[in-house]
Amino acid sequence: MRVHLQALGCRLNEAELETWARDFRARGIELAQDLEDADLVVVNTCAVTQESARKSRNLVRRAHRRNPRARLIMSGCYAALSPEQAAAELGVDLVVGNHEKDRLVEIAQRELALPVMPQLATEPGESPLLARGRQRAFIKVQDGCRYRCSYCVVTLARGEERSRPVAGIVDEINRLHAEGVQEVVLAGVHLGGYGSDSGGSLTELVRSVLRDTGVPRVRLGSLEPWDLPEAFWTLFENPRLMPHLHLPMQSGADSVLRRMSRRCRSGEFLALLAEGRRQVPDLVVSTDIIVGFPGETEDEWRQTLDFVSQARFGHVHIFAFSPREGTKAAALPQPVAREIKRERSQQLHELSARHRRETLQAFAGRTFEILIEGRRETGPDGRVFWSGYTPNFLRVRLPSEAPDLAGRIVTARMEQVSDDGEALLASPA
Repeated sequence: MRVHLQALGCRLNEAELETWARDFRARGIELAQDLEDADLVVVNTCAVTQESARKSRNLVRRAHRRNPRARLIMSGCYAALSPEQAAAELGVDLVVGNHEKDRLVEIAQRELALPVMPQLATEPGESPLLARGRQRAFIKVQDGCRYRCSYCVVTLARGEERSRPVAGIVDEINRLHAEGVQEVVLAGVHLGGYGSDSGGSLTELVRSVLRDTGVPRVRLGSLEPWDLPEAFWTLFENPRLMPHLHLPMQSGADSVLRRMSRRCRSGEFLALLAEGRRQVPDLVVSTDIIVGFPGETEDEWRQTLDFVSQARFGHVHIFAFSPREGTKAAALPQPVAREIKRERSQQLHELSARHRRETLQAFAGRTFEILIEGRRETGPDGRVFWSGYTPNFLRVRLPSEAPDLAGRIVTARMEQVSDDGEALLASPA
């Protein structure tokens, strides 16, 4: 019995995929790298935008078309919002809702009468994570969100906040580290709300991970800017906590932020950013911006561009507003025309690219430890290089003839920004 796993969307979906991979193998079901070789296909869907919902449907249809003999399981936010319709239209064998995701493998085994081969589960072998070619593991630490941002459908799909026990998270990280994983990312729908249902906190979780595990690098997933506790910056005194944060802002205009039901204003964010950069050496921050939220005027858009110019993010994830049924924003008046969204997105892409290049340039001449992740590639000049990331999550291309550097942490000197402005070119230190 072999299973092929696919995911769209957020880091949490990736974390869930990796958990399922380990659970399937524990029951003697092997992973199939190629969809056509699988007896079972599991698709973890996304619905954050209309486009992601469309891609989710297409991914399921493509899986069915490429391997019609395999049984098909669908989970994730798209499946959760309309499970009966999704199952009927896409012909899947089993839909597993978000509230049951943690038991997906158990449910699949029961509902689809999957064979069990315990002897395989006890044989030594590489981690399913590493078998998928990954050196960084996403660790799901919580699910659900208490907030109701007016545009967000994920809170409807994911439900109330639920935090995993610290001990289980620590055990998972130690097991992965023993199998060769060099970096973990703590991920959740509302990561800053970790412990809200159990009396804990994200700060306590991070301290436990740093104290009770030996994994060399720990990262935090997306955090709401209003969730950072007062002593948050002191966590970075431990060099194993990587100095990069993704703080989604969504707009730089306070009037738009109010319509979005966001809990942070532009001035507060800029002050937070300045304090973080003051206390954490080499801190790089990325963000999300929604373009064309209903009623967004030219003046509000100029405020967003001015905000981004002041913040000078290392990277900006840009989303054109997409109305999602069941959210407050879907009923707001004054929708922004598609042409205006496209024009504003292009403006922001150009501004973001300039800031990304400037961020990279600021670290030229520095030496960092790089986690090599990418496969060996050949550049346009014929040189062979490997790709990886600095601690503050800047992409690096390192020329090397070594046959296999994947998963290793190497020391390298940053020489210059690549011609495409997307990475630092480095040399071995």
